[in-house]
Amino acid sequence: MIITTTTSVEGRRIVEYRGIVFGEVISGVNFVRDLAASFSNFFGGRSNSYEEELVQARQNAIWEMQERAEALGANAVVGVDIDYEVLGSDNGMLMVTASGTAVVVE
Repeated sequence: MIITTTTSVEGRRIVEYRGIVFGEVISGVNFVRDLAASFSNFFGGRSNSYEEELVQARQNAIWEMQERAEALGANAVVGVDIDYEVLGSDNGMLMVTASGTAVVVE
């Protein structure tokens, strides 16, 4: 499966469009990660626990988008866009959405 942010695949011709596909992940951040991040915020530096959560959520969203494209018979997803959103009354949830166009390329 080819996944790209461009609207085409270099060296390949799009022969069929199968539709728009999405992958959505909503992830809660737990108390331990919040505590570790608060120390990073206070003392400075990067929050590895939040970064790991973000990387995992992004990978899962892309994987889910890919699965949906394969279910449509596509062998590529073009024009991929990844969005991030913080949800919840205390901003304790992270939503990652991957979207693109499922296509068949030669």
